[in-house]
Amino acid sequence: MITTQNDWHPADIIAALRKRGTTLAALSRESGLSPSTLSNALIRRWPKGERIIADRL
Repeated sequence: MITTQNDWHPADIIAALRKRGTTLAALSRESGLSPSTLSNALIRRWPKGERIIADRL
Protein backbone atom coordinates (compact mmCIF):
# COMPACT_ATOMS: atom_id res chain seq x y z
CA MET A 1 0.00 0.00 0.00
CA ILE A 2 1.30 3.42 -0.91
CA THR A 3 0.53 6.33 1.35
CA THR A 4 0.65 9.89 0.13
CA GLN A 5 0.93 13.11 2.04
CA ASN A 6 -1.42 15.93 1.26
CA ASP A 7 0.71 18.68 2.77
CA TRP A 8 -0.17 22.23 1.84
CA HIS A 9 2.43 24.49 0.32
CA PRO A 10 3.55 27.10 2.91
CA ALA A 11 2.29 29.95 0.72
CA ASP A 12 -1.16 28.32 0.60
CA ILE A 13 -1.25 28.12 4.40
CA ILE A 14 -0.30 31.78 4.75
CA ALA A 15 -2.90 32.79 2.13
CA ALA A 16 -5.62 30.75 3.84
CA LEU A 17 -4.86 32.39 7.18
CA ARG A 18 -4.98 35.84 5.59
CA LYS A 19 -8.34 35.01 3.98
CA ARG A 20 -9.59 34.25 7.48
CA GLY A 21 -8.43 37.66 8.67
CA THR A 22 -5.30 36.70 10.57
CA THR A 23 -1.60 36.15 10.06
CA LEU A 24 0.82 33.48 11.17
CA ALA A 25 2.42 35.95 13.60
CA ALA A 26 -0.93 36.94 15.10
CA LEU A 27 -1.94 33.30 15.52
CA SER A 28 1.40 32.63 17.17
CA ARG A 29 0.89 35.49 19.65
CA GLU A 30 -2.70 34.34 20.38
CA SER A 31 -1.29 30.92 21.25
CA GLY A 32 1.14 32.44 23.76
CA LEU A 33 4.18 32.01 21.54
CA SER A 34 6.63 34.51 20.13
CA PRO A 35 5.48 35.99 16.79
CA SER A 36 7.83 33.96 14.61
CA THR A 37 7.50 30.61 16.40
CA LEU A 38 4.71 29.11 14.27
CA SER A 39 6.71 29.74 11.11
CA ASN A 40 8.83 26.76 12.22
CA ALA A 41 5.88 24.50 11.42
CA LEU A 42 6.16 25.57 7.77
CA ILE A 43 9.77 24.47 7.39
CA ARG A 44 10.10 21.47 9.72
CA ARG A 45 7.87 18.89 11.35
CA TRP A 46 6.35 20.26 14.55
CA PRO A 47 3.05 18.56 15.48
CA LYS A 48 2.01 21.10 18.13
CA GLY A 49 2.48 24.04 15.76
CA GLU A 50 0.83 22.17 12.90
CA ARG A 51 -2.20 21.48 15.12
CA ILE A 52 -2.52 25.16 16.11
CA ILE A 53 -2.51 26.19 12.45
CA ALA A 54 -4.86 23.37 11.41
CA ASP A 55 -7.37 24.26 14.13
CA ARG A 56 -7.56 27.83 12.79
CA LEU A 57 -7.97 26.66 9.21
